[in-house]
Amino acid sequence: MRIPAFACLALALTAVTLSSHASSAQACTPKLAGADLIEPGKLLLSINPTLPPQQYVDAKGELQGLNVELGRALGDKLCLKTQFIRMDFPAMVPALKGGRFDGIDTGMFWTEQRSKLMYMVPYAQQAIGVFATDTSPLKLTSIEGLSGHVAGIEINTYQQRKVEEVNAQMATKGMKPIQLRTFETATDATAALRAGQVQAVITIEETAKAVSKLPRMKLLLTGFGGTDITFDFRNKAVAEATAAAFTELRKDGLYDKLFDKFGMTPIPDKSFAIRGTGPS
Repeated sequence: MRIPAFACLALALTAVTLSSHASSAQACTPKLAGADLIEPGKLLLSINPTLPPQQYVDAKGELQGLNVELGRALGDKLCLKTQFIRMDFPAMVPALKGGRFDGIDTGMFWTEQRSKLMYMVPYAQQAIGVFATDTSPLKLTSIEGLSGHVAGIEINTYQQRKVEEVNAQMATKGMKPIQLRTFETATDATAALRAGQVQAVITIEETAKAVSKLPRMKLLLTGFGGTDITFDFRNKAVAEATAAAFTELRKDGLYDKLFDKFGMTPIPDKSFAIRGTGPS
C-alpha cells in the first residue's frame, strides 16, 4: 500500500483557521437537534493537521487523512455539514469545554482521566513510535534505549505522559532520564530534529512510520504504550449519535475501507459506544 507523500510536514500550524466541507447532498433530516450543536445543521470538529496519515495538509493546502475522511463520513451519516477548525492540540480541550466546537477529531488517546472531562468514543488503536535522521547511531529495542538522549515530543500529550512515566521508572533503576524537549506540533519537533536540536522524535506510531519514509529519516521504534484513540465531544447526544454513525460506517464497509487506505489499525468492535463516565 502506498502512503501519500507528506510534502507539507515542515509547515508549523500555529494559527487557528477554518476550513469547511459540505457533506454529500442528502434529502434527509439532521439526526441531531440544533440545541445539541454549536451551530444547527453543522458538525464542528477541531483538528491539528500535522500528523500524517491521520490528518495533514497536502501540497495544495487541502486537509487529508483518515480522520478528515472519517469526520466527513460522520457528517454525511448524521445529515450535517462537517466543518474543521484547525488548531494546535494543547488548546483543544479548553476550547471544547468553552463551546468553540462540537468535537475533537485528532485521534486522542483514551485515558480514564480524559474520559471524565468529555465524552470519548474509541474508534481505532494506536501506539507510540520514535524516529530519527538516517545518520543517527541510535538503535532501539525499547523506549529505555533513549536514556540520556534528547528527544522532541508534542507538549501536553499522552505520549509525553507515557515517557515521563518511563523516566520515573528508570530513575528507580539509577538510569538517566530521557531529556524531553517539548513542541507545539510534531512538525515543529521534526524541524528541530533536522536542525540537530534533538536526537530523536517521539510521536504517534503511524506518524513515525510515515515520516521515516521521507528522505534522510529512519524508524527507530514502534509499539510502545498502545491504547485506543477517540473522537471526543462536549455533548452526550452528539457522542451517542457519532457512535451509532461509526457502527453504520462499519456495517456498510466504509470504515474498514478507510483504515486499509491509510494503513491504520481499526478496533475489533463491530459496534461503537462512549467509554467512560463523561463530564460530571
